[in-house]
Amino acid sequence: MARSRRRVALSFLFSFKGLASTIAVVGCFFVTCSFLLNVHVGSSSPTDHEVLGLKQYERNDGRHPLSLASNALRAQLKETVRSVVEYQGLVLMHGSIARKLKLENSKLVRNFAEISINFTDLIKKASHCDVSDSNTALVHRFLKEAKEKVKFAKQLISNSKGSFDSQLKIQKLKDKIFGLEEQMTKMKTKGEFAKSIAAKAIPRNLHCLALRLMQERIENPIRYIHKQTKSRQPLQEFEDSNLYHYAIFSDNVLAASVVVNSVVQNAKEPWKHVLHIVIERTTLAAMKVMFKLKDHNGTHIEVKAVEDYKFLNSSYVPVLRQQESAELLGYYYGHGLENSTTDSSNLKFRNPKYLSMLNHLRFYLPEMYPKLNKILFLDDDVVVQKDLTGLWEFDMDGKVNGAVETCFGSFHRYDKYLKFDHPLIKETFDPKACAWAYGMNIFDLDAWRRDNCTEKYHYWQELNGNRTLWRLGTLPPGLITFYSTTKPLDKSWHVLGLGYNPGLSEEKIQNAAVIHYNGDSKPWLATAIPRYQPLWTKYVDYDLEFFRACNFAP
Repeated sequence: MARSRRRVALSFLFSFKGLASTIAVVGCFFVTCSFLLNVHVGSSSPTDHEVLGLKQYERNDGRHPLSLASNALRAQLKETVRSVVEYQGLVLMHGSIARKLKLENSKLVRNFAEISINFTDLIKKASHCDVSDSNTALVHRFLKEAKEKVKFAKQLISNSKGSFDSQLKIQKLKDKIFGLEEQMTKMKTKGEFAKSIAAKAIPRNLHCLALRLMQERIENPIRYIHKQTKSRQPLQEFEDSNLYHYAIFSDNVLAASVVVNSVVQNAKEPWKHVLHIVIERTTLAAMKVMFKLKDHNGTHIEVKAVEDYKFLNSSYVPVLRQQESAELLGYYYGHGLENSTTDSSNLKFRNPKYLSMLNHLRFYLPEMYPKLNKILFLDDDVVVQKDLTGLWEFDMDGKVNGAVETCFGSFHRYDKYLKFDHPLIKETFDPKACAWAYGMNIFDLDAWRRDNCTEKYHYWQELNGNRTLWRLGTLPPGLITFYSTTKPLDKSWHVLGLGYNPGLSEEKIQNAAVIHYNGDSKPWLATAIPRYQPLWTKYVDYDLEFFRACNFAP
C-alpha cells in the first residue's frame, strides 16, 4: 500500500516536468550570478532542494523524492545536478557576454549555446530519473553523461578565458600599444630625417632665381659695376658709425632680400640704415644683381664675399683649421644617413652647415667692421616688423651682447647646450644660467674689443676640436664667449618659434619687432607652417621679372 502511494506521488511530480525544467533554469541563473559575484540574496544560503529547483515538489510529510534512493546515490546525484545548474549559469553568462562583445569567433558563441541546451536536457532527465533501487544503472548513466558535459563546459570556459579575462585583455592591449609606439618612434625618426633633408635642400624655384640673376649679371656686366668696385675703397656710409649698421650672413638670395625689404619698409628713416651682406663667392654676383633691381629708399647695401676678408684663414680661424681634420669631416659627412636614422639627435648634430664659415662670421664682427661702434646681427630667416633704431639707443651697461633670453623653468639653461660632465665646463659655468637666442643681437663692438671676446671664442673652439664640450653649432660657443656679458632685451624685440611651433600667440607675433622662423619649417619651403607664411611672403618681390620667370607666386 505504501509502495503504491509513493508511485502516485512520483507520477504526480513528473507529470509537471516542463514546468519544473523552466523553474530550474530560472533558478540556476540567479544561483550562478550569486556564485560568480559573491552576492548573497537574503540572509541565508539556498537549500539543496532550492539548488535542484525541486522545492515545490516536497511531500507533505517533509520527505523528498530523492530520499527514496540510497544515501550515497542520492548525494552523488544531488552534487551532479548542482554542478550542472552552476555550469549552465556560467555558460549562459559567457554566451551572453560573447554576444554583447560581438566576438569575432562566432564558433565560441555557438558552443556556449549548444552546451546550454545540453544542460537544459540534463535537468529534464534529472526530473525523470527514477532513483529507486531497480534503476541504479540508469542513474549511473545519467551521472556519467552529466559529468562529461560538465567537463566539456569547464574546458570550453577555460579555453575562452582570453576572450573574457580583463587583465589578460589589458596586457594584450598594452603589448599592442607598445608595439605601435615603437613603430611610431621609428616613423617619427624617419620623418624628422626627411624633414631635415628638405630643410637643407634648395627648392627648384630658389635655384632658378639664383641662376637667372647670374645670367643677368653675365649678359649686362656694365650695368652692375658698383661705384665701390671702381674706387676699390669702401664707401663712406659703410664706415660711418653715426648710421645704423646691420650684419646679414647668408647664401640664400631670396631670404636675404626679404630681410632687407622688411628692414627698409619698416624704417622711419631708411637712408640712415646700412646693411652689410656677406655671402659665399659662388652666389656673390646673383646677390649683387638682386639689390640693384630696385630702389631701397636710400638704404645703403654692401654685398661682399667671405673670401674678401683675407684675415679669415686656417692659421687664424680654429674652425677652418679643424675642417682640415679627417676625423671631423668623417663626423659630418661620413655615414650621415645611417647614423641619422638610428639616432634622431644626429639629425641636428651631424649637419655640415655648422662647418660653414658663414655661421662663424658672427664671432669676427669687430675685425670685419673695425670703424663701427655697434652693429645689429640678423639671421636670414627673420622678418623685421618695426623700426629697430631703438636698439642702438639701448643702454648695454657695459655688456657686449644684447639678446632676448629663452629660458623658462628648467628649459633652455646652459646645461642643455654644454657638456657639464667635462670638468672644465663644470668649473667655469653655472648649469642653470639662462640661455639667449641668436638671430637678432645688438653687439657693442667697443666692449667686445675691450673684453677680447674673439680670443675667448678661439680658446674654447680649440678645446672643442673633438666635441667634448658641446656638439651643436654656434649657439654653445656664443653662450660661452658672452657668458656674463649679455644684457637681456625685452622679449617683444625678438619672437622665436615660427619655424616649428604652430601655436604661438597672435598678439605676441603682432607685437614683435622681429619674428624668427627658427626650425626646419622655413617660410620659403613647402614644409612651412601656413599660418605664418603671409608674414614672410608680404616682403617677397613677386612683381620682379625674375620671380615670375621662376614660378614664384604669392
